[in-house]
Amino acid sequence: QVKLVESGGGLVQPGGSLRLSCAASGSIFSIDDIGWYRQAPGKQRELVAVITSGGSTNYADSMKGRFTISRDTANNTVYLHLNSLKPEDTAVYYCYAIVRSHCLRFVASSYWGQGTQVTVSS
Repeated sequence: QVKLVESGGGLVQPGGSLRLSCAASGSIFSIDDIGWYRQAPGKQRELVAVITSGGSTNYADSMKGRFTISRDTANNTVYLHLNSLKPEDTAVYYCYAIVRSHCLRFVASSYWGQGTQVTVSS
């Protein structure tokens, strides 16, 4: 079983910054894509950013230039640096990963974390 645990959310003023972390644990052989989605109240969950095993990144248009995703492959951890935060960035941020386990190396399965709340308000 694989578990994703997010941390780093909180309350921040507009224009401020946060760093979110997501640590994956369990029977992990490798992680393909890993990244972040968010869901604001009353809205659908949307992609924030994702990073592949090769280090390629993809961002939602509204977050390009403000958010930066990175990963520590050795420690199965992904980070999201959020800068120039706006009230509309308020949401629960979820970690997402496509993982291959030691038992099923040729099968890629997706996992979600429980989410971490980010609130941008003065």
